[in-house]
Amino acid sequence: MIKNLHKVVIVGGGAGGLELATKLGDSLGKKKKAHITLVDGKKTHVWKPLLHEIAAGSLNPDKDELDYLAQAHWHHFNFRLGKMSGIDRVKKEISLDPFYDDDGTELIPKRQFSYDTLVIAVGSTINDFGIKGVKDHAIALDTLDQAERFHQKLHNAILRAQTQSTEIQAGQLEVVIVGAGATGVELAAELHKATRELTAYGLDKINPDRDINISLIEASERLLPALPPRMSQSVEAELKKLNVNLYMGERVTEVTENGIRTHKDRYINSALVVWAAGIKAPSFLQNLGLTTNSINQIEVLSTLQSKEDPSIFAFGDCAACPEKPGSTDMVPPRAQSAHQQASLLVKTIKKVVAGKSSVLPQYRYKDYGSLVNLGSYSTVGNLMGSLMGGSMFIEGLIARLMYLMLYQMHLLALHGITMVSLRLVAKFITRRTEAHVKLH
Repeated sequence: MIKNLHKVVIVGGGAGGLELATKLGDSLGKKKKAHITLVDGKKTHVWKPLLHEIAAGSLNPDKDELDYLAQAHWHHFNFRLGKMSGIDRVKKEISLDPFYDDDGTELIPKRQFSYDTLVIAVGSTINDFGIKGVKDHAIALDTLDQAERFHQKLHNAILRAQTQSTEIQAGQLEVVIVGAGATGVELAAELHKATRELTAYGLDKINPDRDINISLIEASERLLPALPPRMSQSVEAELKKLNVNLYMGERVTEVTENGIRTHKDRYINSALVVWAAGIKAPSFLQNLGLTTNSINQIEVLSTLQSKEDPSIFAFGDCAACPEKPGSTDMVPPRAQSAHQQASLLVKTIKKVVAGKSSVLPQYRYKDYGSLVNLGSYSTVGNLMGSLMGGSMFIEGLIARLMYLMLYQMHLLALHGITMVSLRLVAKFITRRTEAHVKLH
C-alpha cells in the first residue's frame, strides 16, 4: 500500500457493498488514488434475491457464487475476511472478530484496520419480534448457509418419506412460511415447482399433490402488504391455483419443534418452518457509538453520513435514511435502494478523496416499482414513472423478462458486458445437460 493513500474501508459484501467496492476499485484503486478494502464475514457472495431459489433447490449456488478474493484481484481492491465488532472513532480503526473454521479452530486472530472513510453496508437479518421458538425451530433466508440448510432439510424429509415403511404422517412434508412479503410468496411458488421436479426423479412413493403441503401465514390482511393491492390480488390468485394454503390476518405466537401456533389458536404441524416476517439490522450496530433506531439501523443524513461522524457512511438495509432531504419518511429496505445509494456513494467518495467534501451530493429515493417472481407460473409487477405517469401494472412474459434483467444488471455492475454475455451463453449450453433441480 502506498504511504498516505486515502484508505476507504467498506464493511459488508452484499449487493450494494460489493458493487461499491468494485466501482471504486476500478477507478480510485486502479489509478492508485485510494486504497480500497472490502470486509465480509463470508468468503463468497450470492445475490440475496436468489436465496429462495437455492432453498427450493431450483438453483445450484456453485454456479452463481462469486469469490470475494477473485473479485478483489480483478478489480483492484483488497478483501479481508472477518466480522466487524467495533469502531474506535478516535484512532479511526475498526475491529474484526477472530475467524474460526467449521471445527472451531481459530484461523485468523482479532485484527484492527485503520480507515479515513468508513462505509457500513452490513444489510439486515430476520426480525423474530421475540416470538418463542423462532431462533430454535425456524430457518431464515438471510444467508447462503441458511438457504442450503433449508434445502437439505427439505430434501432429507422427502427421502425419508420415500423410504419409510409407514404412511406419511400429518405435517411430515408440510412447509410453513411465516411472512407473505416478496420472499415468502416467491418461495411458496418455487417450492411448489421444485418439489414436483424432485419427486419426478424416481421418488414414486410420494404424490406431491397429496403429500406435500405449503402454507403461507401473514399477520396483515393481504399478501405483499407493502406493495399495491392489485399485485396482492394477482399473486393470491396464482398461489390459490397452486393450492398453497393462505392464512391472512394471523400472527404466529410460537414455533415448536413440530409446528407453529397462531393467535387464533390454530396449530399447523410442520418440521419445516421458514421465517420471513420482518427485518432488522445486525445488533452489533447498537454498540458502535452511532445513533440507531428501534430495528438497529444507523440513522444517516441525506448524504448517507452518520449523524455523529462525517467520515462514517452507512447505506442499504442497515441504514435509516430519509427518502429526500428534510423528509420524515425512510427509504424502504429494497435492493433498488441499495443500488441507488451505492451509485451515489461512488461519486461521494471520489469527492472526499479529492478533498472536495465540503458539499456532498444528497440522496433522493426513486421508486422504479416492484417485481414479484412466481417462478415458471407467473411474474407480476408495477412500474413507476411510466410514459403515462404514475404506475403501470404488468404481468406475464414482459414482467418475467424484466425480473431476469434485474440480476443481469447486478452482474453487469460487477463483471462488465463481456463476462455477463459469456455467462449467459455458457448457462444456455449447460442447462440442456443438467437436472433442473438440485438432487442432493
